[in-house]
Amino acid sequence: MPGTGSRILIRYSGDLTTKARATRQRFTTRLSRNLKDALGEARGGCSLQRTRDRIVIETSEAFDPAPLSRVQGIQSLSLAERWEWSTLQDLVSAGCELFGESVRDRRFAVRVRRVGDRSRIPISAQELERALGTELAPHAARVDLTNPEVTVHIEVLDGEAFLFSERHTGPGGLPLGVEGHALVLASGGFDSVVAAWLMLKRGIDVDYVFCNLGGRAHQLEAIRVLEVLARNWSYGSRPHLHAVDFDSVTRDLQANVSQRYWQVVLKRLMLRAADQIAQERNAAAIITGDAVGQVSSQTLRNIATISEATRLPILRPLVGFNKNEILAIAREIGTYELSKQVGEYCAMVPSKPATAARLASIQSEERRLDGDLLERAVAERGIFDLRALDLDALDVPDLEAKEIPSDATVLDLRSKAAYQAWHYPGALFLDFAAALRAYPSMPKDARYIIYCEFGLKSAHLAELMRRDGFEARHFQQGLGDLLAYARETGATMPPVPG
Repeated sequence: MPGTGSRILIRYSGDLTTKARATRQRFTTRLSRNLKDALGEARGGCSLQRTRDRIVIETSEAFDPAPLSRVQGIQSLSLAERWEWSTLQDLVSAGCELFGESVRDRRFAVRVRRVGDRSRIPISAQELERALGTELAPHAARVDLTNPEVTVHIEVLDGEAFLFSERHTGPGGLPLGVEGHALVLASGGFDSVVAAWLMLKRGIDVDYVFCNLGGRAHQLEAIRVLEVLARNWSYGSRPHLHAVDFDSVTRDLQANVSQRYWQVVLKRLMLRAADQIAQERNAAAIITGDAVGQVSSQTLRNIATISEATRLPILRPLVGFNKNEILAIAREIGTYELSKQVGEYCAMVPSKPATAARLASIQSEERRLDGDLLERAVAERGIFDLRALDLDALDVPDLEAKEIPSDATVLDLRSKAAYQAWHYPGALFLDFAAALRAYPSMPKDARYIIYCEFGLKSAHLAELMRRDGFEARHFQQGLGDLLAYARETGATMPPVPG
C-alpha cells in the first residue's frame, strides 16, 4: 500500500458490527487503542476519529499503513478521500475529479455502498453508480463490471462520502485483548505459532511458554519466530515469553518413565508448567497446537489423558486442521520460513509410543518422578519481553562446525540402525541418553564434533559440554550438513537405496 498523507478508512469486522451497543462500544474503544499502537512513531502526525460504523485516521505525513492491516478486528481498510455532499451531482463531480485520469483508456467499474442510517441518504447506490459511470465512460476504454482494470469505490454516509480505488483486507475477528488472557504452549514450530495467531484473532491476549528441550540454540530459534508474531500481530499488547529449562525434567523422565509413555508424560509436564505460570499471570486458559491424529501424543485417547494434567481450559484451535492448511496460514502470517528452521527434538520420540495411554498407567509412571525439578525449573525460568527484544544481544554460543579436524573425536547421536546404515568414517556411536551420562567422564583435552538427525540433540550436547569446559561443536543442520561436507571431502558415502 502506498504511504501518503491522506485519510485511512477502517472498516469493522462482522464480529463487531453484530454486537449489542455497550459491547460494541467497548470493543471499538479497544480497537482504537490497538490502532494507535500500530501507528507507532507516526502517531504524532495522525488523528483518529471513531464513529458507529467506521474509524477514520487522518494523516499529515507519509507513513507505511501496512501495520494497520494486521490489527485484529479490522475487516478491511482503504486510503480514501473525504468529500462533503448534499446532492447527487456533488458526488459525481467528486468522482470525475479524482478518477478521471486513472480510468482514461482503461476498463473500469463503479461500486457504491451506503453506510449508516440509509433513511438519511436520499440517493440509491445504483443511481450513483449509473450517473458516475456515464460521466467517466467517454474517457475510458469501456465499462467492465467483471474484470475492471480500475474500480472506483464510493462509501456514502449522511453528508459525507469516502472515495477510493483499493480495499486492503484485514484479519477480521475481535480486537486483541477483549477476550482476556491465556498462555500458549509454544515450540516455535508451525502448529503452536498458527494456533497462537488464530487465538489472537479471537481477541485473546497471550503470553508464551517455551519448555526448552534443546539448549540455547533451540531457544533462540523459537524466540525468533515468536518475536515476529509479537512484533507484527500483537498491537495493543506486550506479550512475554517464559522460557523453562526442561533439561533436568527430561533427564528425570527418561530415567524413570517407560519409554513408550515419554511423549504423554512430557506433554503433561509441560501443561503443569504452563498451569503454574498461568496462576502467576492470571491467565484463564492454555492454548496448544494439537491436531487430532497428527502425532502419537495427539490421538483422541492420549489428548484426553494429557488434558487431565490441568484444570484450566485447553484451547486447541487446530484440532481439525490438516497440515497443509496449517502451513498455508504460516505463510500468510509471515512465520513459515522461521518455523521451518525450528527442528524437532527427536531425543524424546520413542520408536513405539503409546497411542491410547490410560490415565491410571500414566499416573503410576509419574509417581516415580521428582516433582521438585519441575517446580524449580518454573521458578528459575527466563522471561523475555518479545516486543522489546534485541535478538542480536542474546547470548548464543558459537557451536557450529564447518569441518572435521583429523584429530577430532566424532560422536554420532542417531539410532543404532541409522549408525549401522552409514556413519562418518571413524565416528563413535553414542545415543543421546547415553551421551548425557557419559560425557562428564570423557577426556577434556580432546576436540569433539557431534552430529544427529536434525542438529538439535547435537547442539544441546555440544552446549552442555562447552559449559563444562570441553571443546565441542556440532553440525547445525544435522545429517544434511554432514553429508554435504562428506561429499566435498571425499569421505565414504552411504549406499544409494534400491
